[in-house]
Amino acid sequence: MERLNKWLGSIGGLDEKAMEEATRHQDQLTKPRGSLGRLEELACHIAGITGEVHPDVGKKRIVLFAADHGVAREGVSAYPREVTAQMVLNFLNGGAAINSISRAVGAQVEVVDIGVDADFPEDQGLVERKISRGTANIAKGPAMSIEQAISAIAVGVERAEDAVQDDVKLLGTGDMGIGNTTPSSALYATLLNRPAAEVTGRGTGVDDEGLARKVQVVERALSVNRDRLTSPLSILAALGGFEIAGLCGLVISAAQNRVPVVIDGFISSVAALVAIHLKPEIQHYCIFGHLSQEQGHRLFFKEIGERPLIDLDLRLGEGTGAALAMSIIHAAIETHNGMATFESAGVSGKEE
Repeated sequence: MERLNKWLGSIGGLDEKAMEEATRHQDQLTKPRGSLGRLEELACHIAGITGEVHPDVGKKRIVLFAADHGVAREGVSAYPREVTAQMVLNFLNGGAAINSISRAVGAQVEVVDIGVDADFPEDQGLVERKISRGTANIAKGPAMSIEQAISAIAVGVERAEDAVQDDVKLLGTGDMGIGNTTPSSALYATLLNRPAAEVTGRGTGVDDEGLARKVQVVERALSVNRDRLTSPLSILAALGGFEIAGLCGLVISAAQNRVPVVIDGFISSVAALVAIHLKPEIQHYCIFGHLSQEQGHRLFFKEIGERPLIDLDLRLGEGTGAALAMSIIHAAIETHNGMATFESAGVSGKEE
């Protein structure tokens, strides 16, 4: 707990002065005031995060955490548990959707094994930080111990700090873990105080029978872990996954280091929600990339009062929505930093 409190204790609010100066700069650019809509808001928001009136988001990195889940044995996914490890190899070989999209937007992809039930060849570029070979089955008890949860959070903190040392200016979240929409749904149900059926979706594409079974599994997880659901950290340990805890740590450290972090979809958002419950100011440092097709995601945005940047009916995970959103963020900063002002361009401003 001491480490966690140390990470959280140094997180404050946005730099209001930088935001005000960025807004004044926006108002001098060669366009009608407000005509670039959310691009203007993004530029000023990132100025507040970084404390820089003219921020740089050129170096971008998606940090993708992979882990297995004991609850996958309850038949909550349309895919077998072995796919987690197979997809990790696919990421490392550059063959997944996140690889293609990241190449398109100029982002790096870092893959972290934080709890996959498999061994991988060395020298594959994988960051090996395995806490355990998957979590326990949340339908029968807690996913992990408090100590394991903190260790997984620490991995996320470490990966964010490594990115900062590597001069990364924009972080994104990614995940891989067969069955992980089930612990995510359990976390949403608890943190948003909603019934399991209201926040549980089809995940990898289960049919009606599979969805009903999945809701029942979430309800069992909430029931069997009821006495452990007393704080954000204990809720994470009881119901979460190693990759969710790792993402939570990444978000915490991004806020601590004043680096904007783009939140991907359903799984990444619940990791961010845990972090926000631990320290509400963390929400200011998150940019929510997209709206997932998972039904609980729309409810999440309503509850926290945020709007995702894009809605493309995505439900893949991996960080794909975050990577796509990065292109919009980059465009927002390029227009903010690169456009001429009315004065420098010799263009007449609006008549008063």
